[in-house]
Amino acid sequence: MEDGGVEPYLKPVPKVEPEAAPYWQSLRDHAMKVQHCDSCGHWYFPPSTHCPACLSADVTWRPVSGRAVVWSSATMHRAYLPAYEGEIPYNLSLVELDEGPRVWTNVVEIPPDQVRIGLNVRVRYDDVTPGLTLARFIPAAGQ
Repeated sequence: MEDGGVEPYLKPVPKVEPEAAPYWQSLRDHAMKVQHCDSCGHWYFPPSTHCPACLSADVTWRPVSGRAVVWSSATMHRAYLPAYEGEIPYNLSLVELDEGPRVWTNVVEIPPDQVRIGLNVRVRYDDVTPGLTLARFIPAAGQ
């Protein structure tokens, strides 16, 4: 164990590309942001230097609500990397944020077989290392 009794995070970590750095920093600050095109109004993810709808470079990072709906989900029953052995089964889900973009994530705090398309979820920020926070989603209140 590391200092403070916290287990080290042994799973793969994302490579932070320059165009995605503001996204990862927003998660670190516990305030998810995604890109918004100031020319055509399109919200989008993954990050890019130009809007995928109109190709404008006039884009900004804006906060999103953190509310979403499960758009697709799969339950993993096999660990493809040793670091995931203790997680089986787990889900890999694509959630659609209220603002429109879709984000790959895990829905947690419920059994994987209860994650279903149309489930309303909200973001949970998981600080997994001193420099990395992951956005995972949990069922919204009243689910």
